Amino acid sequence: MKREADGGVQCASRGRDTLALSGALTFATATQAWREGRRALAAGAQTRLDLSGLTRADSAGLACVLALAADASRAGRRLEVVNWPDGLRTLAEVCDVAALLGVHAKTA
Repeated sequence: MKREADGGVQCASRGRDTLALSGALTFATATQAWREGRRALAAGAQTRLDLSGLTRADSAGLACVLALAADASRAGRRLEVVNWPDGLRTLAEVCDVAALLGVHAKTA
């Protein structure tokens, strides 16, 4: 995925089972990230979505993660989302979708 001038997002396969997002997953980049992620999921066998490379995310970013998980589910796969940034984890909890995405509360 091409990096946008505002510090956009990149989507890359890491090995056979992991799709990794990095950069800013925001209103400006979420649609493109979803398109690229969807293509990668359709072409591969990824069962994990790694968010460790995200530098920023907002509600559109959370919607993108939800959409990718739904796409994987429709393809008969469960997409495990790992390495949640704290802000995105909190947003998922506030929006009451944490359990749907397998987000576990952060422990101290």
